[in-house]
Amino acid sequence: MSETYVELLVARKPSVLMRFLKMLLIMLTVVFALIGFLTPFVVGMLIAIVLGGCAYFAHMNAEIEYEYLYLDRELSVDKVLAKSRRKKAGSYSLEQMEIFAPLNSHRLDSYKNRQMKTVDYSSGVAAQPERRYMMIWNGDTKIILEPNTDMVKAIQGIAPRKVFTD
Repeated sequence: MSETYVELLVARKPSVLMRFLKMLLIMLTVVFALIGFLTPFVVGMLIAIVLGGCAYFAHMNAEIEYEYLYLDRELSVDKVLAKSRRKKAGSYSLEQMEIFAPLNSHRLDSYKNRQMKTVDYSSGVAAQPERRYMMIWNGDTKIILEPNTDMVKAIQGIAPRKVFTD
């Protein structure tokens, strides 16, 4: 049994709102820390600590990357936060896949009106030609990915009637 291994890292488009929120929280943290140091009020330091924690979480969620790992009929997706922390986003057995096609493909027309959970692991950028693919998994989940040609060929090798590249 031959095992196919493909790994890919896709950076999510940075959100302007998250960048603004991160900078605002950092500035407010500095202001309240200075107020806490220069005045005898302890409330300023407590607010600075809370704002510092919020700034940390905003920083972690401002820069997100997705790592796709395809190994022997299983696709696992990890979420990399700020290039320092990794979280498991999902693991999908491709035996339960219904269809894998480009996002603008006519083959997905029959799935457009179905009520399904949508999970987006792509960069969020609509490019021309479209590089994002949609996978219908287990009949109730739409998964949007941005694979390279090696990953598409690897998935097509195990399920040729379910994978389309048009």
